Amino acid sequence: MKNLNLLLLIFLSVTITSCALKPIPSEHNLVRKEKDDISLSGLGNGKILVYNDANIFHTGDNTARLNIQLDNKNLGQLRAKDFVVIDLENGKHVFNIRHIDVVNMRSEHEINVSDSVKVIRVKPTITSNKLEITNQLPNDWKQFHYMNSNK
Repeated sequence: MKNLNLLLLIFLSVTITSCALKPIPSEHNLVRKEKDDISLSGLGNGKILVYNDANIFHTGDNTARLNIQLDNKNLGQLRAKDFVVIDLENGKHVFNIRHIDVVNMRSEHEINVSDSVKVIRVKPTITSNKLEITNQLPNDWKQFHYMNSNK
């Protein structure tokens, strides 16, 4: 019975940690801002906040980590409740988002940046990834933290 419990514990450990996605270093010039210094009035005109709004279904099994490429350069890894601020020129930009949920979930999103774009919400879904321009800070903003590039 002890051997069966041990095998079950090992199986569960491997299953839970197998969804872990290795972080990628950022190749973009990020704008380091403290959470308390961020307001909607300070965003826009190319300064855009990107945040990971993963929910409880993804945080429990490490599938909330999103590796993001922006215009074929690494933006970095956003974990659940992480954010980053980046300067982007007006025009079209392509976000490639990846998370692991047993298999690689990849998606490509093209956005058109204008002076009015301020906030972009990204999150893993059960079948892919989601990206939307919200131009609003999340309701639970106090729980968010700046992306740590050393994770």
